[in-house]
Amino acid sequence: MTSNIKAYLIGAGIGSLAAAAFMIRDGKVQGSNIAIYEATSLLGGSLEGAGNPDQGYSLRGGRMLTTDNYECTWDLFKSIPSLHNPGRSVFEETVEFNEHYKSNSKARLVDKRRAKVPVSSMGFSMQDRMELLKLSQADEAEMGNSTITDWLSPSFFETEFWFMWATTFAFQPWHSAVEFKRYLHRFMMEFSRIETLTGVKRTIYNQYDSLVLPLQTWLKQNGVRFITNCQVQKLTHTVINEQFQVTGLECLRDGVAESITVADGDLVFLQNGSMTDASSLGSMSSAPEKRSKMDSCGWRLWEQLATERPDMGNPAAFNTCIAQSWWESFTVTVKDPRFFDLMQKFSGNEAGTGGLVTFKDSNWLMSIVLAHQPHFIDQPADVQVFWGYALYPDRIGDYVAKPMSECSGAEILQELLGHLRFDVEVFDNANCIPCRMPYITSMFMPRSVGDRPLPVPPGTKNFAFISQFVEVPDDVVFTVEYSVRAAQMAVYQLLGINREVPPVTAHDKSMGTQFEALIKAFK
Repeated sequence: MTSNIKAYLIGAGIGSLAAAAFMIRDGKVQGSNIAIYEATSLLGGSLEGAGNPDQGYSLRGGRMLTTDNYECTWDLFKSIPSLHNPGRSVFEETVEFNEHYKSNSKARLVDKRRAKVPVSSMGFSMQDRMELLKLSQADEAEMGNSTITDWLSPSFFETEFWFMWATTFAFQPWHSAVEFKRYLHRFMMEFSRIETLTGVKRTIYNQYDSLVLPLQTWLKQNGVRFITNCQVQKLTHTVINEQFQVTGLECLRDGVAESITVADGDLVFLQNGSMTDASSLGSMSSAPEKRSKMDSCGWRLWEQLATERPDMGNPAAFNTCIAQSWWESFTVTVKDPRFFDLMQKFSGNEAGTGGLVTFKDSNWLMSIVLAHQPHFIDQPADVQVFWGYALYPDRIGDYVAKPMSECSGAEILQELLGHLRFDVEVFDNANCIPCRMPYITSMFMPRSVGDRPLPVPPGTKNFAFISQFVEVPDDVVFTVEYSVRAAQMAVYQLLGINREVPPVTAHDKSMGTQFEALIKAFK
């Protein structure tokens, strides 16, 4: 009987939180039998949001959502009550919010003259179109671990489309051609509206306050236990009748060693790998510290398992080249409305209705976005917060003579002002917190078949992976949906739940969607 099963989830990211919710809602597992172990003091994993108006807010990233996709995410959040609107679900409040604040970017790309770049045309040559079509129709087995540059000519990476697509989804030319192809199919509806981002949906606040917090609250109300500051250092396991079975967890809890026995019939879920592992924050006066996986533990358990069992995947495909998987973001807290006023006038978008504003000619390839305010639940009315990032932080700036990686928050603001040509006074009393993330796009790294394990690997009795580093056919990483879908697949399989995981919607098979994409490609 599933109500007697105990479950141990390692890592408190959105995948583990979702898995716990699916176990309670669909598997009828008692919440008090579910324990989530987190090495830090904060929940939410990569969706973490922190800070305050005095010391500055900080977001490592922000996830754009759609209601045309994200089938598993909305299946979950239709069941999670809103913290702010009694009687409504998180899904309902999100839909209602987006009916009032519709995305329609009017300044998606800005050039070095500080002029808005016309983006009605994607800028493709006929060669670009033919190569893109060939890539989009290629078989994944044929593509192997090839890169995007293996399929597309140098001219493609100067098109308006590439600047918009790459900065919307954080693709680099050396990333996986398979993943790029999957994105083209999964988000084909966005291809025809990439210049306005009208398909993008946003949460009322940042994703921690709008998604993680209500989910965490619901789980606690159902008895789920959260054990923070507890690092799971090893999984003990055995093989019985050719089935892999986890038998225990070796932990370090608040500095004290602890062993947990996993009884026969109980389940273990591991968030293998982390896109925000070893991330570090800077300040207005200092750049973020340079770290690697040696400074953290986000990959250790997966590496231990993969060394012993080939069907557990190959983490080395994703975490061995920081130079190709890192970039830097920054969160700015301002107490002067002038910057927001000037940006809204320049872009033509009220905060929360535009998308990324990308400075396409900037050496750092810098982008910023103004969210609807307040962006944090506790944010005072006279405080505003915006976020930005750069895909090439190892390059010398256009207005600051050093790489972004060596810049303080104050220097990043100086670079931003150079591109916008705003007076320096707009950032009086501003607080910019930069964040270096060495593995932020590690899941985009070129990979071979088998490098990503299945959520429940073959021959596994009581164990599953939940993360951006598992294999989910047809879906795309670097999305909340991927973690939630992996969680739902793993829970349903291990518990034998007789309910269908919502399928990936085949928008790319729609004649209307294909026609719109074709028209856009020839503009």
